[in-house]
Amino acid sequence: MREPTGVDRAAVAKDWRGRGFSCELWTDPPGQVWEGYVHPTDELFMILEGVVELEMRGRKLRPKAGEEILIPAKTVHTVRNAGSTASRWLYGYKERDR
Repeated sequence: MREPTGVDRAAVAKDWRGRGFSCELWTDPPGQVWEGYVHPTDELFMILEGVVELEMRGRKLRPKAGEEILIPAKTVHTVRNAGSTASRWLYGYKERDR
């Protein structure tokens, strides 16, 4: 499925799975904040739609649609929908048994 931004979700999912990551879709309403999250494994993150700010390691990032971001294992991070519309993004966690 090709997103309005030109991102081919099926191709991203296939790539991530080939690299040992899951690939799921998430949607957040305007103003949603996920603060101070830490995961035991690496996480991949990709914006499909909207304006999302990702904060980690003292840096604030506003990735463009289709830009892949790696959030290393055990890294404290915050994700916020910084736009006035819903945001949609892909996320995936590294499988531990690979």
